[in-house]
Amino acid sequence: MAGALSKKPETSVTLLEAAKQVLRQNGYAGLSTREVAAAAGVPLSQIHYHFGSKQGLVLALFEYLNAQLLSRQNAMFGDATLTLSERWDRACQYLDDDIGSGYVRVLQELIAASWHDQAVAEVIRAGIMGWVDLIVDAVRRSEPEIGSLGRFSPEEVGALVANAFIGAESLYLLGLEKQGSPVRRSLERVGDLIRMAEGASPKR
Repeated sequence: MAGALSKKPETSVTLLEAAKQVLRQNGYAGLSTREVAAAAGVPLSQIHYHFGSKQGLVLALFEYLNAQLLSRQNAMFGDATLTLSERWDRACQYLDDDIGSGYVRVLQELIAASWHDQAVAEVIRAGIMGWVDLIVDAVRRSEPEIGSLGRFSPEEVGALVANAFIGAESLYLLGLEKQGSPVRRSLERVGDLIRMAEGASPKR
C-alpha cells in the first residue's frame, strides 16, 4: 500500500475510492478492474501500475480502510472523557457507519477469499489483530472503572468482542435482521451491562 501511494498518491486514492464503490455493488467475485478504472476516470493500466493486480488492489483497499478506522477507534477509546459504556455505544454507532461505507462488505468478502488464498489471509489476519489488540488494551485500561473481569483475561475478552462484531457483520449482510434477528440491537444491549458494572442505571 505504501509503495502504491508513493507513486502518485492522488491517483492511488482515487482508484481505492472507486474500488470501494464497485466492490460494494458487485462483491469480490464480481469486481472488475476495468470497471474500477472507468469509475475512477483513469486508464486500466493505472491499476496495474499502482497495485499490480486485482488482488493487489483489493488488499490495498482493505489496508487503506482498516488504517482509517483503526485510527478513528484509537482516538475514541483514548478519549478520557468517555466512560467504557459510552465508548461501547459509540463503537456500535460506528458499526452503522462502517456498513454504510462499504468497509464491512470488503472485510467479509476478503475473509471468505482468505480461506483459499494465503496472501489474502496474511493481510486479513494482521488487520483483524489490529482490532483485537485495540480491544485488549481498552479492557486493560478500563479495569479500574468496572473492576475485575473474573476468570476472563483481557485477551479472552478481546477475542469474544472481535468475534461478536465480525459475526454481527456477517449476519447483517446475510439479511438476518430482516428476518427478525436483532443483530445490532443485541450488541447495543451489551452497553447496558457495562453501565451496570460501572454502577449506573441502564439508559435504554
